[in-house]
Amino acid sequence: MNSDTSNPEPRKRSPIDEEEMQQMRRDVFSRREFTLADVIAREGGSFLKGESPVPKLVQLKGEINTFIRHNLPDVSGALQTVLYRWVDEDTARISRHLDAPLQAFSGLLKSILENPSILHELVRQVDMLWGEMNDERPHFQRPGQPPHPDDEYTHESVYQQLVELSDRLKCELEKK
Repeated sequence: MNSDTSNPEPRKRSPIDEEEMQQMRRDVFSRREFTLADVIAREGGSFLKGESPVPKLVQLKGEINTFIRHNLPDVSGALQTVLYRWVDEDTARISRHLDAPLQAFSGLLKSILENPSILHELVRQVDMLWGEMNDERPHFQRPGQPPHPDDEYTHESVYQQLVELSDRLKCELEKK
């Protein structure tokens, strides 16, 4: 017996061999009805062993969204939110870059920055969301027209933010 009563020795259990374990299982299951749920539970226990229960594509989109959140200053959050949506909808591009999701995001940013009509659509969606978030009428800037003085998201301001985000992304990709 251990002289230290505050920390008793742990009991040692005798090892149960595989045959005994199988017999115990048979005894337990023989006393009740065996269901399909039992089969699934028994066989499914190792189904995800070593794998994340979160699908790979969801993980990749999450990585991109984390990059956006940490690298795109956006006071009202409307631009970030719309970019999250665009990333979520860009499944085909992300699927082509399973090992490098930020590379897929780089392609998305490039397509926005190089195509004014795509940029204008992005800004329109950001303005709409901004209006919903603030319960105000949004200020839509038309291509070639000057922005409204109270417009938080103009074509030029969003373009500049995306250029800065793209530069940060290039630095991040160079690290890898």
